[in-house]
Amino acid sequence: MEREFKERGLNAGPVTRFAPSPNGYLHLGHAYCAIVAHDLAAREGGRFLLRIEDIDGPRSRPEFADAIRRDLEWLGLEWHEVAPQSTRLELYAQAARELEQERFAYRCSCTRQEIAGLEHRIGSDGVEYPGSCKGLHRPEDFADAGQTALRLDLDALLAENRELVWQDRKAGTVIADPREFGDVVIVRKDLPASYHLAATLDDAADGVTLVTRGLDLFSSTHVHRWLQELLGLPVPDYWHHSLLLGEDGEKLAKSKGSPTLKDRRLSGEDGRGLADRLRAMQRELGT
Repeated sequence: MEREFKERGLNAGPVTRFAPSPNGYLHLGHAYCAIVAHDLAAREGGRFLLRIEDIDGPRSRPEFADAIRRDLEWLGLEWHEVAPQSTRLELYAQAARELEQERFAYRCSCTRQEIAGLEHRIGSDGVEYPGSCKGLHRPEDFADAGQTALRLDLDALLAENRELVWQDRKAGTVIADPREFGDVVIVRKDLPASYHLAATLDDAADGVTLVTRGLDLFSSTHVHRWLQELLGLPVPDYWHHSLLLGEDGEKLAKSKGSPTLKDRRLSGEDGRGLADRLRAMQRELGT
């Protein structure tokens, strides 16, 4: 698949991105993430991209995407918008077929309730799937792909006996260990791709050379580095930054009703002033 993706320019500055899902309004944590990516690109003569991750079914709504753009403009950021995820469904399907045909992935028909009742251990992404469906299903067994998820086969990855690494600007050289997640889902029953597969393919397609994201996603990079290897994708550098926490000590989240940027914007708050305060916090956190 290498020929389909953009090559890194020898003398170009970094290409970073902010990739929100339009399933709600942005909060301070999103603003912080966008500013980190924006400022790294600006400081080093690169480009800052906006990518809308809109494959979450009816939860992805155009009014949320419009609010995202208005919030970034209010913060004083400049960006180049690239194709949204909804235009790349065939790209995800092609990659999934390739992984399945090469026997690096297998179909799983288990429900969440069934998985919860199986013997398992807790890994980086929660409950690790014990591989109950491995070797049981063929693609032609299901007329409706929505009946199954597609999982990476950890045993097949370990059998490759490859040592893969990635370069993290804060953590240095990191060895990619596929055991961090077990047989992780790369295509969900209800979505054309999981975060792991879609984000990895999108970053390659967009020519992203420096992936900036929160420390909570550090362990995901173990999976993404293996997907890059298996699919012949370029390997970007990474910067996993500190997280903004709420009063409860937990990271900010849409699901927790964290105050939105839209509310702050409509109240007349100075967005550029807020961005400067977040930059000051970034310096204090040593991001």
